[in-house]
Amino acid sequence: MNNTPNIPGPHANSHLLTAGVPLKDATAAMLMVHGRGATAEDILGLAAPLDTANFAYVAPQAVGGTWYPYTFLAPFEMNEPWLSSALAVLDAALSYIVDAGIPLERVILLGFSQGGCLATEYAARHARRYAGVVGLSAGLIGPQDAPRDYAGSLEGTPVFLGCSDRDPHIPKARVLESAQVLEALGGAVDARLYPNMGHNINQDEVAAVRQIMAKLGPVTE
Repeated sequence: MNNTPNIPGPHANSHLLTAGVPLKDATAAMLMVHGRGATAEDILGLAAPLDTANFAYVAPQAVGGTWYPYTFLAPFEMNEPWLSSALAVLDAALSYIVDAGIPLERVILLGFSQGGCLATEYAARHARRYAGVVGLSAGLIGPQDAPRDYAGSLEGTPVFLGCSDRDPHIPKARVLESAQVLEALGGAVDARLYPNMGHNINQDEVAAVRQIMAKLGPVTE
C-alpha cells in the first residue's frame, strides 16, 4: 500500500494498491480505477483474467468508495471538488508509475463504471500517447452540452469502450459521443455495444483488453 502524495480536496487520504509484477521489475503497467461503491481490491480482481507476465497493476482507492457524488452526467460544478481531487489522484498514480521507470507509452489506463468515466475523462484532458485507454461501462464526464474542446493528441493510442446498449447508468448515446471525441483526439477507437448485457464486464471485453496488452510484451535489452 502506498499513499498518493499532495492530493488536494476530498481524496487527500487516497492510497494505492498494487498487484502483478513489482513495478521495479515490470516492463508495462495498468492503472485500474474502481467504480462507485467498490474498492481498489475489487478492480485488482480483474488482474487475474488479464494477467500478463510483465505487467504491474496499480489501483487507487477513492476516499469513501466514491470518486464523485453525483451522476457523471451532472454539471461539472455539482461534482466539485471531488472530481478535480479524483483526477489529481490519477495524476499522482501515473507519476508513481513513471517514477518507477515505466513510461506512459507503456501504461494502460483502465476503469469500470464511475472509474471508467474518470479514466476516459483524464485521458481526454491529458491527451498524449498511452499504451491504451479502456472505459468499461463508461463515457466522458459532464452534461450533454459540455464543451469537448480538449487540447493535445492521443497520438494513435488504442482506446477500447465497451458497454451494454441498455446500461442503466451509461446512456448508449454518451458511449458513442465519447468514441467520437476520443477518435477526434487521435485515439484508435474500438467501441462495442453489447445487447442487453447489464452493468458488468464480459469475456469479449477481457479479450479486447488482452489484445491491447499483448502489444506490450517484455522489453528485450
